[in-house]
Amino acid sequence: MPDRRLTHLDPLGRARMVDVTPKDPSHRRAVARGRVFMSPETTALVARGAVAKGDVLAVARVAGIQAAKRTSDLIPLCHPLLVGSVLVNFRIEDSFIEVEAQVETFDRTGVEMEALTACTTALLTVYDMCKSADRAMVIGDVALWEKTGGRSGTWRRDPRDLGGDGGDGLGA
Repeated sequence: MPDRRLTHLDPLGRARMVDVTPKDPSHRRAVARGRVFMSPETTALVARGAVAKGDVLAVARVAGIQAAKRTSDLIPLCHPLLVGSVLVNFRIEDSFIEVEAQVETFDRTGVEMEALTACTTALLTVYDMCKSADRAMVIGDVALWEKTGGRSGTWRRDPRDLGGDGGDGLGA
């Protein structure tokens, strides 16, 4: 059975940054996904590029990339990493826009938090750019879908989790 202790607590229960210096650097990758649920009229505006604030997906993509690079500034116990690659893609459906963020590095710790931060920041940017057209939007289904590298190896979420359809056709 794997050790399930909270690694960000010292023996006295105080917050600490985990010491990763003894770890060997390795190639690490993480994928996170989430959705902004909205009216079909709003998704149509985004798809047509007709949102008043501009190109929603282009701005959200850049916001997600920027956020991945700044994760350690936002999450107190995250290590600053040399982020090697960030990809942010979108899938537009009738009632939602799905964001997928993939982050890669060659470092001593994983990039799960960077992928989740990129994904949620892109989702928030879509929300911000579309809120004048649709105040009822909801952000949800944010989750880590895959991580590779490091001592724990590869982990993938079951596509049935979170009601996900398992589709990997994020192409926008």
